[in-house]
Amino acid sequence: MPNKIILPGGAGLVGQNLLPRLKAAGYTEIVVLDKHAANLEILRRIHPDVTTECVDLADAGHWERHFEDAAAVVMLQAQIGGPVLRDFVRNNVDATRNVLEAMNVHRVPRLVHVSSSVVESVANDFYTETKKQQEALVLRSGFDCPVLRPTLMFGWFDRKHLGWLSRFMARVPVFPIPGNGRFMRQPLYAGDFCKVIVACIEGRVTRGVHNISGREKIDYIDIIREIKRATRARALIVKVPYALFHAALWTWGRFDANPPFTTQQLRALVAKDEFELTDWPALFGVTATPFADAIAETFNDPTYGHVVLDF
Repeated sequence: MPNKIILPGGAGLVGQNLLPRLKAAGYTEIVVLDKHAANLEILRRIHPDVTTECVDLADAGHWERHFEDAAAVVMLQAQIGGPVLRDFVRNNVDATRNVLEAMNVHRVPRLVHVSSSVVESVANDFYTETKKQQEALVLRSGFDCPVLRPTLMFGWFDRKHLGWLSRFMARVPVFPIPGNGRFMRQPLYAGDFCKVIVACIEGRVTRGVHNISGREKIDYIDIIREIKRATRARALIVKVPYALFHAALWTWGRFDANPPFTTQQLRALVAKDEFELTDWPALFGVTATPFADAIAETFNDPTYGHVVLDF
């Protein structure tokens, strides 16, 4: 079984969820390379036996030494939100080019690339465009690897999406919903996605582009109601006209350099995206967790359920 696993961008949502699953599967030599110092410190506290280095992968450097004798790389680095295009280019494109080069130099035999369902989205934003560029780089690289396109993910350590929504809900008496809230989503449990990644590392699937979407189609407002049930929040859910909601986010963005939710993300939320429902549980040999059970595990796990990553 391959043992030395490199996780570029491993201090984020997927990486933090993946580490316990890798350990449970018997992997003992794991290297996490990430530029987010605060989240890397959280990872070190939870997993002191994991090798870590705080580094910006968009800049070539000594970090490339870690790829020597590596058995597999799981490419996780990505800029998800923010108002500056250059940040997306550096983290989603430049860093990817450098990681692929390090893999070539050290002849790493296996790559698992975490792309995104947004590459097939009707949305047009910094994240979507640079994730398309990132995936194209991987597909042109010559590596015969599985490319995984997950939909919106949630799980332990979620600082951006459902995790942020749950914390906001806990702090306010009224929780606003844009429009009527009937925006269909296909949220994917990070725990299930990590099981897919482990299956790829172990060689169950070694190539191809795979859409990994949540198995249940759920409206945004019903997601919020499920979070409220799981966390026992008391906030009143109130529908707000879309224009007013957009204006509030725009104003927030003028005073916050790194807002947790942006107008671009709002437009992506209401885009009429519907992603292919493939039978990925059978393909990868894993079991999909029902949405309600996954929400309960996310927010009520005694070990990881209350650990919050930094923005």
